Amino acid sequence: MATFCRPHLGALVALSRGIRAVVSLLSPKYTEITGVFLKEVLTMTPTALLFVFVGLMSQAGSEANIPPAAQQIAAAIQAAPEERRDGAAVLGYDGEGKLATLRKGTNDLICLADQPGDKSFSVACYHKDLEPYMARGRELLQQGIQGKARNEYRWREVEEGKLKMPREPRLLYVLSGSGFDPASGTVKDAYLRWVIYLPFATPESTGLSTSSAPGKPWLMDAGTAGAHIMISPPKK
Repeated sequence: MATFCRPHLGALVALSRGIRAVVSLLSPKYTEITGVFLKEVLTMTPTALLFVFVGLMSQAGSEANIPPAAQQIAAAIQAAPEERRDGAAVLGYDGEGKLATLRKGTNDLICLADQPGDKSFSVACYHKDLEPYMARGRELLQQGIQGKARNEYRWREVEEGKLKMPREPRLLYVLSGSGFDPASGTVKDAYLRWVIYLPFATPESTGLSTSSAPGKPWLMDAGTAGAHIMISPPKK
């Protein structure tokens, strides 16, 4: 075992106890290792020990920021029309920060909770037929594929028949704001946008412009598998 001077050893013991406390908070299963944890810590270099402590603190802070499931559900369904909220399925985040089904639905809407840790607030609800397209988008994001490249991946997969996408119009509601107030059940500074997916639509097939204008419908990504009508009201 490495040899340390008494002050250094005392500091390591104190720090190891702090790490054990953080570990035990993260998950009960980790408490099983506390009997040997101190011995393992004492074999580490100070630098390695610091990295362990910082990493655990970061994980603990991240998990502590995940709202309870009930709160995530209450916030997510605000994007849906009021009369359709109770029956919507809700996807949110579990105690480890992974996407999970928080509530099964009884109608055709799926709502997506706000991502924990983001400074902004954004939730969405969409027709269940859009879920394969949305799920593929999340999968590509995890692979580091973003922006235009992510869209083009999905469009190509739809065209090749690898990704299911409805040909009829399907609606997506996107609600953003500065935060959600659990006490009142309302979104602060709420701003709702409507997105109507209409694959392969063009200006000629819809009569819509491809130029954006606040409060007016316009066609985005015209001619592609991800073509959609955008309706964004003027911001106050």
